[in-house]
Amino acid sequence: MKVLILANHFITLYSFRKELIRRLIEEKHEVYLSLPICDENSFFANLGCKIISTDIDRRGVNPIKDFKLIKQYKKMMKDIVPDIIFSYTIKPNIYGCFVSNRLHIKQICNITGTGGTFLKKNLVATICKILYKSSIKKCYKVFFQNTGDRDFFLKNKLVKNNYDLLPGSGCNLEEHPYFPMPNDRIVRFIFIGRVMKLKGIEEYLASAKTIKSEFPNTEFLIAGWNEEEKYKSTINEYQTKGYIKYIGFRNDIDEWIKSSHCIILPSHGGEGVPNVLLEGSAIGRACIGSNISGTNDVIKDGITGFLFEVGNVNDLVLTIKKFLKLSYNEKTKMGVFGRKNIEKKYNRNIVVQTYLEELKK
Repeated sequence: MKVLILANHFITLYSFRKELIRRLIEEKHEVYLSLPICDENSFFANLGCKIISTDIDRRGVNPIKDFKLIKQYKKMMKDIVPDIIFSYTIKPNIYGCFVSNRLHIKQICNITGTGGTFLKKNLVATICKILYKSSIKKCYKVFFQNTGDRDFFLKNKLVKNNYDLLPGSGCNLEEHPYFPMPNDRIVRFIFIGRVMKLKGIEEYLASAKTIKSEFPNTEFLIAGWNEEEKYKSTINEYQTKGYIKYIGFRNDIDEWIKSSHCIILPSHGGEGVPNVLLEGSAIGRACIGSNISGTNDVIKDGITGFLFEVGNVNDLVLTIKKFLKLSYNEKTKMGVFGRKNIEKKYNRNIVVQTYLEELKK
């Protein structure tokens, strides 16, 4: 079959979809990838994929650029005439469906998370609902990564009965093997993600400052790009004062997870199923996260980690203290249960097999 995959970045395909793409190639399907120009795209070209360089603005809302993207999708679909299309993230999902619906090509959309789009009732949220209704509602199938997103789309009539549920993007258990919990004097927490308000960086910084004053034998790491300029000075100040340690974006993030005891994700919402929680749990680390869709699917409160009230610094501080009071064996047990949970419910092979079964249909 001819399979066209629409995506907005190399790194997300490489990190979370390469197993599927490799299987498609192994099963002799003809795979086309629509991606922005990137040197790393050669990885997929070497696998046997055909790369179609596509200009896509991942975050901006520019009608002219978006119209050009729709035209690009129309041309590639007419040229390739794919048997099926797989798409990920909002623009490939919506604009891909605008075209595939009209050309009567089957498209499977994956709602990898809604970001901050629907956290507020505003013009952007209203426009996005209209766009979803006029696009993915009419497509062949929609995969949701958590029950919260699924229920929201059903409630707002953004999908019909053309949906199914996936265990997030799944986790590659071989790439993220279990590693024993550190047994040293320092208890390390790590925030992994883009440094921005939506991800809960303010709550993380505030709780780090409070905890460090009471528990000096703790360390709070921050790993990820700084997406919002306003936090740079605060992070520099807090690092100078010893409240946090900023390590930036890391290609060796698993090594930092191994040296930590607990992942903290204070996100305000819009996650699919957070990959950082899947990978951290797979390695055997406890997780603390805000009680939002996706996060509360992964964290079993009191068993594999703890949940706290969204945006509530005091509750996060209390939750961190609760973790600090656990014995080493109790912390280890949380990590072991977390690993077992990922093995049972979030193995990436489950996701790959689901897509392959759609091809057979």
